[in-house]
Amino acid sequence: MNTKKFQRKIEDFVCENCGHKTKGNGYTNHCPKCLYSLHVDINPGDREAVCRGLMKPVSLVKKNKELKILQRCLRCGHERWNRVDEGDDLEAVVRLSAGE
Repeated sequence: MNTKKFQRKIEDFVCENCGHKTKGNGYTNHCPKCLYSLHVDINPGDREAVCRGLMKPVSLVKKNKELKILQRCLRCGHERWNRVDEGDDLEAVVRLSAGE
């Protein structure tokens, strides 16, 4: 088992929720258009989670001066926090903040 807490993976991907083609930078962990991701990691970048379910954005909060998205796996219920990235769709972030 890998003990490293973060592994940078530069990967492009097509969002399994909305189909948006995303160019990864090694820190990209969700779709910038719809804010969904996949439950693929135990620790960031390790790709060791077996679930592979869609991670739905369920809420937005400000923590330590950063906007963070809470995502919940639609398959197993696992939750994790992700930072809002500067390339994220502002309308999607606003809709999430309004509870949509």
